[in-house]
Amino acid sequence: MTTTEAAEEKLRGWFSGRLPEDWFDGPPRVVLDREEISVIGRLTEPELAEGASDAERAEAVAGQIQRFREETRDQRIDIAREAEHRFARKVSWGVECGDEKVMFTTLSVPVMTRLRQSERRVLDTLVDAGVARSRSDALAWCVRLVGKNADEWLAELRDALLHVERARAAGPQV
Repeated sequence: MTTTEAAEEKLRGWFSGRLPEDWFDGPPRVVLDREEISVIGRLTEPELAEGASDAERAEAVAGQIQRFREETRDQRIDIAREAEHRFARKVSWGVECGDEKVMFTTLSVPVMTRLRQSERRVLDTLVDAGVARSRSDALAWCVRLVGKNADEWLAELRDALLHVERARAAGPQV
């Protein structure tokens, strides 16, 4: 087992044991990176009358998400503080309900990058066109677009990285 897998397993276990059982429909998904732990749970879809319209369904889901967010806020803050102290990372929260995924809190972490003029011009075009407010927003927009359109490839790449990490862990210790 790699160090990343072990850390994620430890986090999943802690959050599964710490969160109230009635919050989510099943165990939460825990996503980890260098700075942040994201806890994403699935909410039970609201019950609607048979033949409810798409608009009614969408509003019911939005209401369910908002109710959960408001009713659990204080408890989520307490749990996040405990986890931040224990695991030395910030905690963000999100839910999925129906086809909707909403993140309540997330970190916005500065990342240093070096871009050539042609790449900066892409960002400036997005800013000039009103797609983004700044180069930083434009770069985040580009990253989201690539992530959305390359999900399968990125999943394969992450899987390959896990295999590399396992091979390193199994190799000689220098």
